[in-house]
Amino acid sequence: MRILILGGTRFLGRAVAQLAIEQGHNVTCAARGVSGVAPAKARFVPVDRDDPEALVPLADEGFDAVVDVTRQISHARYALATLADHVGHWSFVSTISVYADNTTPGQTAADAPVLAPAPPDVDGPVGPNNRWYGECKVSIEQAVRERVGVERSFICRAGLLVGAQDPSDRFPYWVRRLSAGGEVLAPGRPTDRVQFVDVADLAGWLVRAAGTRLSGTYDGTGPAMSRADLLAGVAAGLGVAEPDLTWVDQEFLLSQDVREWSGERALPLWVRLPESGGLMDRDARPALDAGLAVRPLADTVRATASWMTAHPAAVRQGGLDPAGEAAVLREWQAVRNR
Repeated sequence: MRILILGGTRFLGRAVAQLAIEQGHNVTCAARGVSGVAPAKARFVPVDRDDPEALVPLADEGFDAVVDVTRQISHARYALATLADHVGHWSFVSTISVYADNTTPGQTAADAPVLAPAPPDVDGPVGPNNRWYGECKVSIEQAVRERVGVERSFICRAGLLVGAQDPSDRFPYWVRRLSAGGEVLAPGRPTDRVQFVDVADLAGWLVRAAGTRLSGTYDGTGPAMSRADLLAGVAAGLGVAEPDLTWVDQEFLLSQDVREWSGERALPLWVRLPESGGLMDRDARPALDAGLAVRPLADTVRATASWMTAHPAAVRQGGLDPAGEAAVLREWQAVRNR
């Protein structure tokens, strides 16, 4: 296939480009090129997607498929206006952040309500908390369906992406923490649910979807697992026999100003329950039935650890630092011994 990736220089887009090249496809990456570089053997076309005409030179090249990862509404609309009539299949990488209900576990793309589209004066997410992120993705999903048509478009609502070249602190935090050993603060309960997908697996599904012309809307995430299984799996992938886990109650963590999800003083992949119980426990069966193949957790751990070792400067150092973790554990033990 001739595949055009709108992006292709960072994390998922780059993984799609690399895999497509390895499978023998002809890959063009169109991007500014400021957040990374396209893989070797990909054709790189520098474009400024703020320019409505930037993609016009590519319109007549006969691409079989387009993969777009944008979160900017105007960028998506310019691309659709220029390319939609000239390609066979269109994949748009959306997000599970489009859902209006993050409380209910077990939902699918077919039955879950979504947010309203972004307001007319909003073009992309703003601020450190990515305000309007989900709403902007909803707007782009609608534009893709309207311009390309449901039969030629694949809307992939990606879950939490992990693996090599992860730009976040979420999965790498646990790889780093369990590698370090010692007493490990495990948030919440062992049975709490956690859900993610290896970036290489999602890339494989996107390339396959282009080849089979998969259509429709799906959640792009792997099966949920318990937090106990996650931490045991990370330890096993690292060769750590039995991690020393101390499970700490959610309300106590909140009282100690330990934060959720990611960032400074956070325990990554931990979300408050029941408010966010559905965010990390969606029904992955439709995606698996449609061709998403999920590798063993140990493989993801080893790939992430190898990348972290080879590129330490690229690893984001977020999460709860050792001193903060030790202080919280001391307070928790004091409470339990009263």
